[in-house]
Amino acid sequence: MTVEGIREKLFELQDEKYRDFQQGLIPSVEQKEFIGIRTPALRKLAKELYKAGELDEFFNDLPHKYFDENQLHAFAISEIKDFDECMKALETFLPFVDNWATSDQMSPKVFKKNKEELFSHIKKWLQSDHTYTVRFGIGMLMQHFLDEDFDLSYPEMVAGIRSDEYYINMMIAWYFATALAKQYESILPFIEEKRLSPWTHNKAIQKSVESYRITDEQKTYLRRLKIKI
Repeated sequence: MTVEGIREKLFELQDEKYRDFQQGLIPSVEQKEFIGIRTPALRKLAKELYKAGELDEFFNDLPHKYFDENQLHAFAISEIKDFDECMKALETFLPFVDNWATSDQMSPKVFKKNKEELFSHIKKWLQSDHTYTVRFGIGMLMQHFLDEDFDLSYPEMVAGIRSDEYYINMMIAWYFATALAKQYESILPFIEEKRLSPWTHNKAIQKSVESYRITDEQKTYLRRLKIKI
C-alpha cells in the first residue's frame, strides 16, 4: 500500500478529542503532527498491514509527517517475526524517533527469544548521541534483563550514563525503580552510594515509593536516602 493510502486509513480512524488529549502528553511533538488515533486501533492496523505485506513503501518513507505514523511504524516493527529483519527495520527507524511514546511503546516480540543478540545492540544504543535511541536501549534492558537474565553489570551500564536530557534521565530513574522492585538487594547499593545524578536519584526513589511492589519498610528506608537539591 502507498504512503498516501496508509495516511488515508489513519485519518479514517481520527478521534479529535483524543488528539487534543495526546498533545498535552507529548510536548516534544508539534501539535499539527497529531492525527489523534487510539492505540488499540493503531496496533490493529499495524498487524493487518504487516500480515498483508503492505509496509515496504511506508517503512522507507522517513521521516514521517505525523506522530501517528511513527506510532504505526513502531507497532509494525514490533510484529516482525524474524530477528534480523526486525533489527534492520528498527535500526533504520530509531534515528527518526522523536518522542517518548514511540520509543516506549515499540517492543518487538522476537526479542524475547534472541536476548544474546539483542544485548549486543543494547550496548551500542546506550552509547548513542540520539536521545530516544538511548531511552529505547535502557527500556529494552529494563524489559528483558531484570529477571532470570539479570547481571550486576547491567545497572552499572545504566548508572554510568550522564545526560542533560530529561527523557533519558527519566528512563534511568524508571529503570532503577523497576530494578529495585525486582532485584532490591542488588540494586540498593546504587542508591545508598548515590551513583546516579541527584535529580535522577530522587526520581528513582519517588517512583519506587509509588510502586506497590516495594514494601512499606523498604519505602521508609528509601525516603531517608533522598538528596537535598
